[in-house]
Amino acid sequence: MRRRSRFHRSIFRADPNGDPDINTTPLIDVMLVMLVMFIITIPPPTHSVDVELPVGSHAEVRDENRVTIDTSDIIRWNGEAVDLAQLGQLVKAAGERPVEATLMFEPAAQARYLRVDEAIGAIRRNGGSKIAFPGIRQYGGLI
Repeated sequence: MRRRSRFHRSIFRADPNGDPDINTTPLIDVMLVMLVMFIITIPPPTHSVDVELPVGSHAEVRDENRVTIDTSDIIRWNGEAVDLAQLGQLVKAAGERPVEATLMFEPAAQARYLRVDEAIGAIRRNGGSKIAFPGIRQYGGLI
């Protein structure tokens, strides 16, 4: 019978039919380090829309101040379809009243966020500072 060296025994198992044992601890360590590096390199969000919600007593709700967005991304002012430029003009006209009007903003629950963001931006750029969200409870099941 031939004798094997220590090197040969350290590389090859004494039992050739035995299951190989793989140490997974270094693999898990590398995975965790890569996860931390990925989290660190994610860029912070750079876009936001500031909305000041009314506090205290609410102004009188008027039908002519209702802004809605349906699921096909159509913006409506009191049920009449308008584009962003027309929305801005209507918001300016509502802001020129003696008592600043509250805009009732009701996007559909399935409306695209981009369109809602564009509408809020148009309202804010044209002086609309009082925005109310009367149908906020319809979004409860989506979160």
